[in-house]
Amino acid sequence: MTTKNFVWNIAKKYFTAGLIGLTISDRYASLTAVRGSSMSPTLNPHAGNSSRFAFDDYVLIEKLCLQKYKFSRGDVVVFRSPSNYKEKHVKRIVGLPGDWIDLSSIDTLRVPEGHCWVVGDNAAFSTDSRSHGPIPMGLICGRVTHVVWPPQRIGRIDGTVSILPEVQVHVSEEH
Repeated sequence: MTTKNFVWNIAKKYFTAGLIGLTISDRYASLTAVRGSSMSPTLNPHAGNSSRFAFDDYVLIEKLCLQKYKFSRGDVVVFRSPSNYKEKHVKRIVGLPGDWIDLSSIDTLRVPEGHCWVVGDNAAFSTDSRSHGPIPMGLICGRVTHVVWPPQRIGRIDGTVSILPEVQVHVSEEH
């Protein structure tokens, strides 16, 4: 009888810990690996350098910003691909609702309400709003705040907007 109680108590503790962990990762924060070089040099600065062995950056994703969709220009965000819901992308927000985006390859367009304009820091290897168009805010999974792995890269993500030369953003006075 005591063995049965012991197993039951252990099972309850692990189940409770699992529920707490799931709640935290779903509502507050989670970790994810960043693959590819579209955000280099901010994330995965050695991704294109085949002469060095490099780890993918693992980043902390803060999800409290999703409660009221509070984002700023320069925020690095994780979002689901508009064309394939199973894929997640990491890009930098450069345009918010109402901003005008002037692209050298396309005409000038305005970011609609409930959307944002995202670009990768490494334009040559980035599939971003230049190919998808404005991203609905509802597809954003969270804001990237820190690199947590590898150890030599641990630190806060810089929110400085490094806009590509072919993308010009004109800020709306409504913000």
